[in-house]
Amino acid sequence: MVETLRRDVKSLFLEREECDAGTVQQLRQALTHNPSQYRLLREAVEAMKQKLAQASGAAAKRWHLKLGIASYFLGRTRDAVEHLKQADGALANFYLARGLISLEEWEDALKALDRAEKAGYTASQVQLLRAEVYRRQGRLNQAREILEKLRELSTHSGEYHYQLGKLLLEEGQRQQAAQHFERAVELDPNHAGAWFELGFLNDLAGNDEEAIHCLERCVAQPPAHVGALYNLGVLYEDNHQYERAVQCYQRLVQAFPTDERARLFLKDALASRASFVEEEPKPAPDKLAQVLDTPVTEFELSVRVRNCLEKMNIRTLGDLTRVSEAQLLASKNFGETSLKELRAIMESKGLRIGQALEEGAKYDPRFRETPAQAPALSEQQQALLKKPITELNFSVRPRKAMTKLGIQTVGDLINYTAEQLLEVKNFGVTSLNEVREKLSELGLKLRGD
Repeated sequence: MVETLRRDVKSLFLEREECDAGTVQQLRQALTHNPSQYRLLREAVEAMKQKLAQASGAAAKRWHLKLGIASYFLGRTRDAVEHLKQADGALANFYLARGLISLEEWEDALKALDRAEKAGYTASQVQLLRAEVYRRQGRLNQAREILEKLRELSTHSGEYHYQLGKLLLEEGQRQQAAQHFERAVELDPNHAGAWFELGFLNDLAGNDEEAIHCLERCVAQPPAHVGALYNLGVLYEDNHQYERAVQCYQRLVQAFPTDERARLFLKDALASRASFVEEEPKPAPDKLAQVLDTPVTEFELSVRVRNCLEKMNIRTLGDLTRVSEAQLLASKNFGETSLKELRAIMESKGLRIGQALEEGAKYDPRFRETPAQAPALSEQQQALLKKPITELNFSVRPRKAMTKLGIQTVGDLINYTAEQLLEVKNFGVTSLNEVREKLSELGLKLRGD
C-alpha cells in the first residue's frame, strides 16, 4: 500500500501531462490518508523545478500550474501564487485566487476569480469564494447578496453553509453561525474551515474535548491549517497532552523551517512535557486566611459545580474570591443555577465571588502575615499599579488570557501566580516569559516569583 501511494503521488505530477480537478482530488486524498506523502510531494516539487528550467511555451505553463498546485498544498502560499500567475486556465486562476486571499491581496484575488469564471470554473464555487473576499474586505452587504442568490446550494453544499456561518460571525450572531458550521460538516465531513470554526467556538466556550476533536478533524485535511495546528497544540498543552502538542509544533516547524514562532512553541511544549509543577497551598495564620483556605470539597456541591471547579483548578473559597462570575459562567455546563449555588456557599461565610478582584490586598497571601506593617504606597507606586494593561502592548496570546481573567491593570496582574496564568487556555511558557519581561521593566513581579 505504501509503495502504491509513493508511486501515485509522484505520478500525479511527474508522469501525467495534464493537471486538472481530478489531479487535485487525488492529491488531497493521498495526503489525507498518508501524511508522509508531504515529504514525497516536496521531492516532486524539486524534480518539477528542474523540468521547468528546461521547458518553454505551453510546457512551461503546465509545469507552473503543477508547481503552483503542489506548493499550495504544501502551505507555500507565496511560491504557489508566483507559479500560478504564470499558468493559464480555470484551475490555475481559481487556486491563484485562493492563494491571493490567504495573502490578503483582495483586488488581485477578485480579478483571478473573474478569469477563473470566464475560463469555465464552476460558477457557484467562484461566487462563494467571491463572497469570502467581500466579507473579509468588510463589504458584508455584497457578500450577503451573493449568498442570497445561491440559497439553493443550502441543500447540498458545505461550502455555502461555511460562508454563511462566517458572515453571521462577522455580524455577531455566534449561535446561528455555529449551526451553519455544523451543517457544513454534515454535508462535507472533510471541510477544514468549518471544523476549525467549530473548534474555535468550542474552545471559547471551554469545551476542550469537543474543541480538540474538531481541530483534529481540521488538521487532517490538506493543506494543513496553520492556525488549527497552533490552537490544537495549545489545547493539548492545556490538557497536559504534551506529546501530542509537540507533534503539532513539529509539523509546523517542518512546514515552515524559518518560522521562529513555531520553534518557540515547540520549545515550550518540550519543556512542559519534561516538567510540570503544581502550586502547593500556603499556610494562613489569621481567621480570614483560615476561611479563605477552606476547601470547596467541604461543601455539598452538585456534579456540575464540582466539575466546573475542578476544571478551573478552584480548590478553596479564596480561589473563588479571585475569579469573576463571568468566568464561571463561561465554563461548560455551568449556568445561573450553579452560580446561585456557589453564591449561597460564599454568603454563608461572609464572602462574595470575585471579592478579591474588587477589594484586593487582604485576600492576597502576600499580605497576610504582617498587614499592619505593610508600608503605604507612594503616589507613583499607586499610579503604576493602576496602569492599564493595554499600555504594556502585550501580544495576542497573553492579551486574550488577561481578558478572560478580567485583568485590567498592572495591579490586577501581579496578584496572579505564574501557575495560575499557565492554566489559562492559549497561554504558554512563551507568554509567561513575555509577562515577566514586561513586569521586570516596571520593577515588578508576579505573585510567588
